[in-house]
Amino acid sequence: MTERRKVYVIGVGMTKFEKPGRRDNFDYPDMALEAGQKALQDAKIPYDKVQQAVAGYVYGDTTSGQRAVYQLGLTGIPVYNVNNACSTGSTALMMARQFIEGGLNDCVLAIGFEKMQRGPLKIGHTDRVNPMDKHVELMCELEDMTSAPITCQMFGNAGIEHMRKYGTKPIHFSKVAHKNHKHSVNNPYSQFREEYSLQQIVDSQKMHGPLTKLQCCPTSDGSAAAVLASEDFVKAHNLQNQAIEIVAQTMVTDMPSTFKDKSSMKLIGYDLTKKAAEQIYEIAKIQPDDIDVIELHDCFSANELITYEALGLCPEGKAGEFIDKGDNTYGGKFVINPSGGLISKGHPLGATGLAQCAELCWQLRGDAGKRQVKNARLALQHNLGLGGAAVLSLYRHGFPNLSKNQMASGTSSSEPGFDFKSRAIFQRIQEKLNKNGAEYVKKINGIYCFKVKNEQGKEGIWIVDVKNGKGSVNYTNKGAGDITISISDNDLVKLMLGQLNSQQAFFQGKLKIKGNMGLAMKLKEFQSEAQAKL
Repeated sequence: MTERRKVYVIGVGMTKFEKPGRRDNFDYPDMALEAGQKALQDAKIPYDKVQQAVAGYVYGDTTSGQRAVYQLGLTGIPVYNVNNACSTGSTALMMARQFIEGGLNDCVLAIGFEKMQRGPLKIGHTDRVNPMDKHVELMCELEDMTSAPITCQMFGNAGIEHMRKYGTKPIHFSKVAHKNHKHSVNNPYSQFREEYSLQQIVDSQKMHGPLTKLQCCPTSDGSAAAVLASEDFVKAHNLQNQAIEIVAQTMVTDMPSTFKDKSSMKLIGYDLTKKAAEQIYEIAKIQPDDIDVIELHDCFSANELITYEALGLCPEGKAGEFIDKGDNTYGGKFVINPSGGLISKGHPLGATGLAQCAELCWQLRGDAGKRQVKNARLALQHNLGLGGAAVLSLYRHGFPNLSKNQMASGTSSSEPGFDFKSRAIFQRIQEKLNKNGAEYVKKINGIYCFKVKNEQGKEGIWIVDVKNGKGSVNYTNKGAGDITISISDNDLVKLMLGQLNSQQAFFQGKLKIKGNMGLAMKLKEFQSEAQAKL
């Protein structure tokens, strides 16, 4: 059997999710162009590097995928069109990953888009069997049918079952929506960015069971994209600092229990999610508690609540307690849906899974801005489609020593320079001196004084002695060297990771050097060693 290759997400991009029809000149080719260009720009590669493309959408004509990506370039590559209900985006991602994992390609684009009609989802065809006929038939057998949209009834009934079985209260479902609306305030891509009070959510229009209107995702227009690559491609293009590894990925479709167990929760995918989670934890050899951040398919707050248990984030029947403790948000055990989730961000069906991927890549890179989950190392994605398919993806930074999160973590307020991201840089320099200090002293023969200013305006001074003995690194309030380098905390990190050109930084005034200029050139010894190690 051929050894499976590692696969990395090297670029992501998305549009803002919009209310259908709200934005002019926003047909599906327009939105796909915007998301695709952003992903390629993020990956720092031209479209002609892409060897295949997988396009996901639910509402559209045949070959819409070709029409969407042709705007990026007419390169003749294979384009595959994917439709897997609400899990379409992550299904496209999974196909793209398999092309690389199996050795067929080194760079593949996954793109999802949706142009939707306003209001609840509608039946597409009336002259043939609906793929959800068995689901709806069982739903009507289990609960009385109401005038609410069918999907709202299905997920609302799952919430009703959970309340009956475990004593969960309607307020717990409201708290889920309250959290997600609050998270969305910091997401510029979110369709809704208003923070509602818990009481406003409770008092909004009643929909079905415990669900109110502000606990239901809206229909949306939008697109998202991800560029995937092999390890060889990542290294050849020097993209290690932003490469997010897809550690494991699983898809589970309906099983006998979906229909035979006569359960509203299982009807909407509880068992699918549970089995997919068990598989992904086994593949990756991890436990749920190892995860830091999660993008979860909260099409309705009831689904998010029951999915906590299906993923093993809390014991069965304990989701209410989990919510009450705040273990689903910042400061708790996990941060779930930092993007605002589907409830606030929106749900353009074909784009949702790839938008979840984008959010988690930004989190693992340390690029999520005000949404950033502190020290995010391991991320889980859950994307669910009725009819049905649950797709789970597990991510981590492919080269953690180059991760901003790695550099910013592992410190305490009692340690010198704890509030500087570049502290980790100096730690690694000390490690190198501990191993080969005499060799570095012989090569460099100089003392560096780094004056670093962090985002709060605080200045820290590091003296890196590569002149005496085996060398040393010290954080101090004052000091001098053969060369003094003044730079911001963020720019020093970028400089040492090869993301910032030293000459450009000097002429732009980001880097100031005083003293022995020859030593500035020798600083590359530490930089090249760090990159070679990775």
